[in-house]
Amino acid sequence: MATKAEITAFIAAEFPQTKCVVREVGGRGATVAHAIGPDELRPGGTVAGPVLMGLADVALYIAILGEIGIVPLTVTTSLTINFLRKPPADRAIVAVCKLMKLGKLLAVGEVWLYSEGGPDAVAHVVGTYAIPRRRE
Repeated sequence: MATKAEITAFIAAEFPQTKCVVREVGGRGATVAHAIGPDELRPGGTVAGPVLMGLADVALYIAILGEIGIVPLTVTTSLTINFLRKPPADRAIVAVCKLMKLGKLLAVGEVWLYSEGGPDAVAHVVGTYAIPRRRE
């Protein structure tokens, strides 16, 4: 297992470009937020799909690392997103992730994405990660 502090330090060192902030990790889940500014918008004044997908991917990664420890080469093998409604351009996006399966080689989780303070999800994501074999 890895703590929020350990994961935050790892993300800061290995992914310094990210705007994702770890709010919670543990209990087979994670909550991660991403501030929204002009760089995250697409025409029409909404948050770009790749920003939503990237945040969901990070939330899954963090939830998994919270359970298995810092295993950098844990990688996405599948990510499916359903866009549910237009997120406002003036609020952070919050990803709430729960792992549905955590095996030795695969992890599957779902992520609900919300606009900060909003009651309704803006997107739903299901993703699968491959976990490298541990060498004994």
